[in-house]
Amino acid sequence: MATQSSPVVQQIGRSTDVRCVNLCNAMYHPDLELAAPCLVRDQHGRSYEFGDLYRDKKAIIIFVRNFLCYTCKEYVEDLAKIPKSYLQAADVKLIVIGQSSYQHIKHFCTLTGYGHEIYVDADREIYNKLGLKKGESSSSSGSPHIKSNMITGSIKSIWRAMTSPAFDFQGDPAQQGGALIVGPGNRVHFLHRDMNRYDQVPISNLLRYAGVQAVHFGEKPHMLEV
Repeated sequence: MATQSSPVVQQIGRSTDVRCVNLCNAMYHPDLELAAPCLVRDQHGRSYEFGDLYRDKKAIIIFVRNFLCYTCKEYVEDLAKIPKSYLQAADVKLIVIGQSSYQHIKHFCTLTGYGHEIYVDADREIYNKLGLKKGESSSSSGSPHIKSNMITGSIKSIWRAMTSPAFDFQGDPAQQGGALIVGPGNRVHFLHRDMNRYDQVPISNLLRYAGVQAVHFGEKPHMLEV
């Protein structure tokens, strides 16, 4: 059985670190209204309006920094562990959005074992309209989803870039990600804009906010610094 919880809205100001949390009701967010008509592409290059992804159903949407980022890879590896039956029971979709060419999607899914929905916003239009940050600030530590330290993780990222079918950064290296729970329609339940590569929302929190049954990932936080 899926566990239910009150909708959560978290809004982070674009120019400050002030965070407001509304634990009562979902709300209509002006940034989302702007982002909804933007196009994303699937692994076959087919285009969809961003708003169509959550028009009829609540969705947990993860924006990753880039497909070469080791913290993103390890985070998505844990997203891949969420059973589809848990999402179906809660009537919630799980979506990852990257900012590379769509041609990198298939390899990234093979690498991470991720089998849920995934798209790319290669021009970063949605990233920009949602105010997702560029550049890193504010030291953060303790993500339960990061297993590599900075040195080994960076080496692995460079190696993957060198051995990928198309040698590129698979997105802007300065772009940060975020997490959004939205829908049905343009009703925002939760929004988090990452301050740096380690500032990821714990997946267990996202599942709880969206009313999805909990998943145990079995990893203790690692102390990491930017």
